[in-house]
Amino acid sequence: MTQPALDDERRLVTAEVGGVGATLDELERVAAEGDAVTLRTIVEAFDARSYGPFLLVPALLEMSPIGGVPGLPTLIASIVVLFAAQILLGRETMWLPGIVGRRSVASAKFLAAVRWLRPGARFMDRWFRGRLTPLTRGPFLKDAAVACILLCLTVPPLELVPFASTAPMAAIAAFGLAILVRDGALMVLAYALTALAFGVGFRLWTA
Repeated sequence: MTQPALDDERRLVTAEVGGVGATLDELERVAAEGDAVTLRTIVEAFDARSYGPFLLVPALLEMSPIGGVPGLPTLIASIVVLFAAQILLGRETMWLPGIVGRRSVASAKFLAAVRWLRPGARFMDRWFRGRLTPLTRGPFLKDAAVACILLCLTVPPLELVPFASTAPMAAIAAFGLAILVRDGALMVLAYALTALAFGVGFRLWTA
């Protein structure tokens, strides 16, 4: 096994996050530490763990009420591109530029979004885990990162249509969840959602 493959395997095996519910628990813990939550504190909370939260968390937040803020979907897509590019390069820890890492949201608003996501988290934790695990690592992990970058490129124009950016973000969330819980069947579903997202975008801009 090559060194990059070993690095990917170590990322997936060590310090397992535990699922979407546990991920939201960690986000609530971060939010409880102050009046505002910065992007840097979120990154630090999940660093040296699975790559999954770095795709899943931004996508879920975009799909929550927070995502209704004008311009925020494009900002979140930019952050996902940055994370996905680092996954593609096999970085051990995620990096954010200082100006991006300092961006923040009020803890109360952040907690409300996290709690809004709880019912969906319970569903995902119940149904998605540990199938076809080889599809969640190695070259498949890199392919997922490329797919997420392409999906993010569709977000800025889709933001002009209310809630249209939810389609690519749902696919990105599926990739993140698949990596987090090592579910290759969900990885396949994420590619299906990717095709659907591109289809939705094409339909909206050619209608």
